Amino acid sequence: MDTRTPVIYLSHGAPPLADDERWTGELSAWSAELPRPSSILVVSAHWEQAPISVSSTETGTPLLYDFWGFPQKYYDVTYAAPPAPELARSVAAHLGDTGGGLHQDPTRGLDHGAYVPLVEMFPEADVPVLQLSMPTLDPQELFAIGTRLAPLRDEGTLIIGSGFTTHNLRWFNPRAGADSAPPAASSEFDHWAAEAVDAGDVDALLDFMDKAPAAAEAHPRTEHWAPLFVSLGAAHGGGGIDASSVIDGFWFGLSKRSWQFA
Repeated sequence: MDTRTPVIYLSHGAPPLADDERWTGELSAWSAELPRPSSILVVSAHWEQAPISVSSTETGTPLLYDFWGFPQKYYDVTYAAPPAPELARSVAAHLGDTGGGLHQDPTRGLDHGAYVPLVEMFPEADVPVLQLSMPTLDPQELFAIGTRLAPLRDEGTLIIGSGFTTHNLRWFNPRAGADSAPPAASSEFDHWAAEAVDAGDVDALLDFMDKAPAAAEAHPRTEHWAPLFVSLGAAHGGGGIDASSVIDGFWFGLSKRSWQFA
């Protein structure tokens, strides 16, 4: 390819994201500005598995509706993206000697961290998609994985880290409304994250639990922030951290800030 495909980190929302016209519009507008990828590799907060693994490359593998207690319409969503066996082979070539080799889960479909935003960004479902598990939540190890995946960008692959910039479900209060003012801790962490990513301060980001304000409140468990480190590694390995904040604001108190790395 003449140009290297960007890397993104997005806050993926929950299934009701589809009902938020502002957010779905932001995701749609974002994808319209992206170069069309040859394939998509998603690292979702909702798949932690070691050894590191990739999802099914078989046509017709059902989505993974990994949530409970929602209205039926959210379980009726489909996203029949083509499988990505060529991408799986390329990923294996780059990561095959990582932590015991690359495994494949032939029954694993796309989880909601992948298909919920992809429905909005690539609604035609005509780009092959593969998911990659996180074998650890350690920032340094995930960054190293991302660095090894950086060459995929030269093959036209869009690497997506899919999490949530703040993720404390104790803050989620449907009665307050999606546009309610965020808790101070959510706002403080979001502001710090925006400045650190804008500055390309990889060291601070990797040490976020000690460097960021309210980190333990913003992420009582860090799996929704962890995909950022893969995205950072893929960006850094491709030449450096050149980031732009594409989406910001809050949704039920959670920061939906999302970045694109050139």
